Amino acid sequence: MPTLSKEQIKQYLLHRDSRLLPVITSVTYPVSRRNTNVYGALLHSVVAQQLSVKAAATIHARLLGLFPDNNAQPELLARMPLARLRDAGLSKQKAGYLKAIAKVARDGGLAYDRLSKQSDAELVEYLTGIHGVGQWTVEMLLMFTFNRKDVFPVGDIGIQNAMRRLYGLNQEGRPFKQKITLIVEQWQPYRTIVCKYLWRWKANGYVD
Repeated sequence: MPTLSKEQIKQYLLHRDSRLLPVITSVTYPVSRRNTNVYGALLHSVVAQQLSVKAAATIHARLLGLFPDNNAQPELLARMPLARLRDAGLSKQKAGYLKAIAKVARDGGLAYDRLSKQSDAELVEYLTGIHGVGQWTVEMLLMFTFNRKDVFPVGDIGIQNAMRRLYGLNQEGRPFKQKITLIVEQWQPYRTIVCKYLWRWKANGYVD
């Protein structure tokens, strides 16, 4: 598909799914920035699991504060005792996950240049092989670190709540996930962009 301008993408999405009109017209177009620090992004994503944005930011800052110059170098984090990491507010489980990530990074396993050549599916398979790294975490990396344009994190609660409101959905469990997975097929190949719109729409108070 040829590269489209922001306005062309908006019109394309509205043509494909007119229910997006209140979202696209009330929220600014999401800016995409590639981030080559896979290790740092992965640490942040794991810290943020099941936490509010504010709580995650606080704990992440405390984590970085454990290291010289706020730089959680892999070799230092890999050696740091779990008890010290827990001082930052991390659970024992998450602290273990971060150490596992640090060991992979220390051994060169999170090099951006190599990973960026892999497909979405390949990245999911590889990164979920790291202890504590799940599907949602990798999807966040695909969207915000690798800047992949067509990712849909079906398990994200914020996206789920926004879609319940926007489409008037009341299903639960597997039927609900099947329904929204079907809906978002209309957004291809820009599912990432729509998800970023929905997060902003929710953050602006359009979703309880």
